[in-house]
Amino acid sequence: MTLEAPATTDREIAALGPWFHNLHLPDGRQTAPGHPLGDFPAFKWRQLASALPADLSGWRALDIGCNAGFYSFELARRGARVVAIDHDERYLAQAAWARSLFGLAGEIELRRMTVYELARAGEEYDLVLFMGVLYHLRYPLLGLDIVSAVTRRLLVLQTLTTAQAPVAEVPADVPISERRRLLAPGWPAMSFVERRFAGDDTNWWVPNGACVEAMLRSAGFEVVERPGDEMYLCRPAAPGAPARRHVTEVLGR
Repeated sequence: MTLEAPATTDREIAALGPWFHNLHLPDGRQTAPGHPLGDFPAFKWRQLASALPADLSGWRALDIGCNAGFYSFELARRGARVVAIDHDERYLAQAAWARSLFGLAGEIELRRMTVYELARAGEEYDLVLFMGVLYHLRYPLLGLDIVSAVTRRLLVLQTLTTAQAPVAEVPADVPISERRRLLAPGWPAMSFVERRFAGDDTNWWVPNGACVEAMLRSAGFEVVERPGDEMYLCRPAAPGAPARRHVTEVLGR
């Protein structure tokens, strides 16, 4: 016989909603079982999980745009000490409530802040998750430069992209008389969203895959694996590379 969980749990879930993360709670309930994307973000995590170290003991992790905390909980379960940030108070309230239910209050610190504020925080992290945020930024390359400056070992970037095309060969320089080359399929390009995209007025940019990889290189990363759709596992490029110096100059560090 299955006992029904207290009704207050349903009321608490509803009071904290709407939910974007479908969390599987300890009593078997889910926060967004009818999510239009399916069991989100669990299916994204399944793509990523095997690409990350199974034991993150001693690692300091940063979850940028943590939402209700799904990824933060997974990293903490692997032993990481996690700082989870978001600018939305409702998402942080959801994460705080779920953190308590999962018994992870000692492993996860929640902060209300934006990616731009990391520039002056003076902290670094072994692992940074930057998932589902880039296309919401008005200044995406600045955001990526800041992320580069705080990443010690690994970055996971996941972002919305346009339809993929073969990556064009990009020369070291393009004469102004050959600007047509910038319109070639597969050239690094990003579409600007002036009004709304997918009904969301916080979506500003939709890059193609070539652009994502070019931006990562420009910010001082190298892509080491693509563990899932629109997902990039990266590590910092060699110290002293031009892009890394540029990051230091931008942040005044």
